[in-house]
Amino acid sequence: MGMRKTALIWIFSISGILSIQAQSPAGSSDNLSIWITLILIVVALLALLGDAFYRKRSKAPTYASGGHFVGLNKGFDLHLKGGAEDKIIDADHVTRYAVLPPNYRGNNPIPKMEVNEGDEVKAGDVLFHDKSNESIKYVAPVSGEVIAINRGEKRSIVEVVILADKVQKHRELPVLDLTKADRAALVDYLKAAGFWPLINQRPFDIIPDPEVTPKNIFISTFDTAPLAPDLNLIVAGQEAEFQQGLDVLARLTDGQVHLGLSANGTQAPHQAFTQAKNVKKTWFKGLHPAGNVGIQIHHIDPIKNGDVVWTLGVQEVITLGKLILNHHLDLSRIVALTGSELKSPHYVRTSVGANLGELLANEVEGTQVRIISGDVLSGEGKKSDGFLNIHDDQVTVIPEGDYYDLFGWLTPGKAIPSLSHTYLNAWKSNKTYTVDTNTHGEKRAFVVTGQFEKVLPMNIYPQHLMKSILAGDLEKMEGLGILELSEEDIALCEYVCTSKTPLQKILREGLDALHEQG
Repeated sequence: MGMRKTALIWIFSISGILSIQAQSPAGSSDNLSIWITLILIVVALLALLGDAFYRKRSKAPTYASGGHFVGLNKGFDLHLKGGAEDKIIDADHVTRYAVLPPNYRGNNPIPKMEVNEGDEVKAGDVLFHDKSNESIKYVAPVSGEVIAINRGEKRSIVEVVILADKVQKHRELPVLDLTKADRAALVDYLKAAGFWPLINQRPFDIIPDPEVTPKNIFISTFDTAPLAPDLNLIVAGQEAEFQQGLDVLARLTDGQVHLGLSANGTQAPHQAFTQAKNVKKTWFKGLHPAGNVGIQIHHIDPIKNGDVVWTLGVQEVITLGKLILNHHLDLSRIVALTGSELKSPHYVRTSVGANLGELLANEVEGTQVRIISGDVLSGEGKKSDGFLNIHDDQVTVIPEGDYYDLFGWLTPGKAIPSLSHTYLNAWKSNKTYTVDTNTHGEKRAFVVTGQFEKVLPMNIYPQHLMKSILAGDLEKMEGLGILELSEEDIALCEYVCTSKTPLQKILREGLDALHEQG
C-alpha cells in the first residue's frame, strides 16, 4: 500500500473519530483526544505532501526528450565515502596483466592453449580458444611475455599472465569495408579479432552463440552502483568511437539497439549519449539499481522464454568502435579507483586484466582492507596479487570487517546506511558513510519480510524465486522470472536481507541449473 493511500485512510478514519467525539459530552479528556487526532491529521497531511513531492521528483526533467521516460519508485542508494575525483591518470607503472578464463561463462574450464610460458605476444594475439567453438578467440590485452599459466581445481586454467612491454605493439587486422560486409562477415571479423568474448548474452550471462541473432541489444549509459564511475567522463573524447560501435551493433540484430539514459541529474548526460544515432533511447530516473541494464531490459522489452538479447557496457562499445576505425583490438580501459581506504580516489587509464596490487601501489591507507574488483554490492573480493575482471571498470577498497559486532544496531552513534531506518543517522539522506565488510549478524532462517520488493523495481517475486531455486523447481524458477535476472540485479536485495542469505550465489546456481537443462 502506497504512502498516499495510507494517508487517506488515516484522514478518513480520524475524521470519523472526530465526528463521533463531536457528539459526545464535552470534557477535558475529550479535548485531549481532539488535540491528538488533530495532530495525527497534520501528520497524515504531511505524508500526502511528501508523497506529492516524491511523485513530482519522479517526473521527467526538461532535458529528457527524444525517447520514452521511465520513473522508478523502488531502490536504494548507498552513499559511500571515497568517490573518484574527475581526473584521469595514466597507470604506466602497471607491468602485469592477465586474461582470466573464469570471467567468461560458458567457456570450457580447460581451454585449448595456443601459447606457452616464455612466448612473446602482441596485443590482440590469440592466447587460447574454447574447445567447443574454436572460432571464438581469447586474446592478449597487452604485448609482452607470457610469464605464467596458472591452474586451479581439476587442472582448470585460471590466469594467463603477461609481463607487458614498455612500448606496446598490436596485431594489425585487415580493413573491414562496412559498406560491403554483411552480418556473417561482421561476426567472423569480431571473432577473429578477439572482440566476441566481450559481448554478454542474456539470459544466463554467457558468451553469445555466433549462430543466434539477438532479439535486441541493450546498453546502459549510466551506473547507479555505489561509487560507480561517471560514464559521461569516460566517453568524453571518444564520441566517434562510441558512435561507430553503435553503428556496428545495429547491423548485428534484427531488432533495436536500446540505449538507457540517465534522467537523475540536474543536467543532461553527455551528447555522445543524448545525440546517438541508430539507437532507441529510453530515459530512466530512480535510485539504484536503475542503472543496471537488467532493470532497463525489464521495463523496455522483458526477456521471455526463448528470447536471446545481448548487453554491452559503454567501454565495450568504444572498444568495438576503435577496432573498426583503427584495425586492431585496443583493450585499454578507464578504471575508477574508489573507496574510503584510498588516499586520493581517481580514475586511471590502463587495460583490462591489470594487476590490482600494482594498480593500487602507494594509494591504500590502511592495512586490513578488502580489495574489490567492481562495486561493494556485486564485485569480487581479490588479493593484491589478483587481476581486474574483464567487464569491471571500478576497483573499490574498504576496511575489512573482521571483528565481532557486540551490540549491533544498538551501538550509540553508529552510522550505517540502512533501508529500515534502524540507525539514528538514517534520516540524513545525503550523508556519506565509511563501511566495512562486516555482515552485522550471522546467517538466519530465510523468512518472508517484503524487503526485496522494496528495492527491486521489477514485476517479479524475488523471495519466492529464491525459494524455488533452493527447492530445485526448474519450472517454477522460469515462471517466476529467473531469465530476467543477473547477480547485479539481485545484489541490493542481498544487502538489505535480514536473513543474510547469499542471494547472488543462489541465483547463479539456479541460472546454471536451468542453462544445463537446455
